[in-house]
Amino acid sequence: MIGESLLGMPRTNRRPPNTNSPGRLLLVIVVLVLGSLYAAPNLFQPDPALQIRATSTQNPLDEATVQRAVTALEQRGIEVRGYDFDGATGQVRVTSDEDQLRGRDIVASALNPSSDRRYVVALNRASTTPGWLEDLGGKPLNLGLDLSGGVHFLLQVDMDKFLSDRMEGNQEAIRDLLVENRIRYQPGDWQEGRVLTVAFQSDAARDEAEVLIAEAFDEFQITPTEQNGQPALSLEITEAKVAELEDFAISQNLTSLRNRVNELGVSEPLVQRLGRERIVLDLPGIQDSARAKEIINKFANLEFRLVAGANVRPSQTETYEYEGRTVVLEKANIVTGNQVTNAVQDFDPETGQPQVSITLDNEGGRRMNAVTQDNVGNQMAIIFKELKVRSRTVTNEAGETEVVPYTVEDKRVINVATIQSALGFRFRITGLELGEARDLALLLRAGALAAPMYIVEERTVGASLGEENIQQGTNSVIIGFALVLVFMLVYYRWFGLAANVALTANLILIIAIMSVLGATLTLPGIAGIVLTVGMAVDANVLIFSRIREEAERSTPQAAIQAGFDRAIVTIMDANITTFFVAIILFSIGSGPVKGFAVTLAVGIVTSMFTAIVVTRTLVNLMFGGRKLEKLAI
Repeated sequence: MIGESLLGMPRTNRRPPNTNSPGRLLLVIVVLVLGSLYAAPNLFQPDPALQIRATSTQNPLDEATVQRAVTALEQRGIEVRGYDFDGATGQVRVTSDEDQLRGRDIVASALNPSSDRRYVVALNRASTTPGWLEDLGGKPLNLGLDLSGGVHFLLQVDMDKFLSDRMEGNQEAIRDLLVENRIRYQPGDWQEGRVLTVAFQSDAARDEAEVLIAEAFDEFQITPTEQNGQPALSLEITEAKVAELEDFAISQNLTSLRNRVNELGVSEPLVQRLGRERIVLDLPGIQDSARAKEIINKFANLEFRLVAGANVRPSQTETYEYEGRTVVLEKANIVTGNQVTNAVQDFDPETGQPQVSITLDNEGGRRMNAVTQDNVGNQMAIIFKELKVRSRTVTNEAGETEVVPYTVEDKRVINVATIQSALGFRFRITGLELGEARDLALLLRAGALAAPMYIVEERTVGASLGEENIQQGTNSVIIGFALVLVFMLVYYRWFGLAANVALTANLILIIAIMSVLGATLTLPGIAGIVLTVGMAVDANVLIFSRIREEAERSTPQAAIQAGFDRAIVTIMDANITTFFVAIILFSIGSGPVKGFAVTLAVGIVTSMFTAIVVTRTLVNLMFGGRKLEKLAI
């Protein structure tokens, strides 16, 4: 007799035609049970909640603090469903999104009565999934930006500025190396793009410098040349080093952005790289998009320098204006904001003026202590460095005008003071306005950016629009699914009933797999679900049409067998081709396109399984092994 394998392919065995093997029946039961189990958490909608966490390990969150937040909410008339505390993070559940928005400010004010920001209050969704389901790894789908509301940014990393700053730093380092080894060179600005051209007074000096630079720097391609008739070295940064620096800059900027987003109090943000020079930032659930844009688009840092003495070479100094007078500072930094591990905005107890209390890391603290210990009685300045985003109108190659953003570096001295004693790891900075001090503390806590960035695209999605998208998307799936079920049942009768059960299983499996993978459901993702439902129907239509054709020239059992066997190749060919398209969309797309691609890819796999395996299993249960005179199809 001819039977089938698990995937429906023919093979010789002793079973009656169109009957299920125990292995295939067990496979279908196990897959459907597991699919139903892991799709079940989506039936339990999360509660709107306020998430509370401490900003520092020195001031940890405790349960009493969470209860203070609950009390503050109840006193202001906000109903609290309950609260959770896991030892590090607290979560207070409320009844509506409106109460959630009001409650955030209430809790933030109650827990941070002074300027010392001890706790971050974020908008969140608290799971209502039963504990036994969570223990099995069950979790509901994450909702994307277009469904939960929030803001989307596309940021361009200014690699030209980053590499230019790197070359400028290399220029100063090479200059110090030559001075230290008493090699005579021609002063001036050596930099031109990504190339440094250093002229020397003799061939011997050039040859000695070439050896020293090659030993100290591995990022240059060094070429002996001439400049204005003098021996010179051309130092060009290699493409391999450029790629390495670009990866470092993107990685550092991603880390800093994630820290900044955490400071904003955004739950489950998406921060990811796009191509070589761009970063995608999605902030679901955020309401204050202006504040988010201000912090994300702000690039500030600090530089600590000594006021130049009389013996410092003019080429190693810079001039600034400070309180109506000119100050000359050394170019070399003692430390920068990159060495800051913590920064808190507070107020000077004597003057009441805003200040930033800073803690340096181990290396920065030792460096600060060593330099200030040797310069007691001398002056030290603090430079506030800010990269501001500007835009200009340019004409492209097609003759069209477009607005192009760029960054401008703004440096100003905010403090000059005499070093009274050696400084350590902790000190404070004054001379800033309140807003500047607050933002600087946030940016220093988040970590410095390796390269400047600017926003090239911004989209805002309101929470109400997200709810409307969910409702409309859900309605589209329900209506489309219902129409398909009715059509299949009326047109194909018992075969249509088997197809309808398989379609329902397909939908359950899509939701279950996406939940287990931690995928994010977006509005295009809902469109992908609708599309895969249609593709699953198409597969069943191919099978049933083939069975009809075979029934005209063979027995019913043979028609069922041939219909499934001969339709499989066509189904797999069409679905695998579409699956490759989904993979390409996922690889080159971002945001909504990725959401669509993920849903489409998962749906193709599940629709092939349900059409080839589940439908055939059900048809075999209905008709297999029976003596049939005619097929009702």
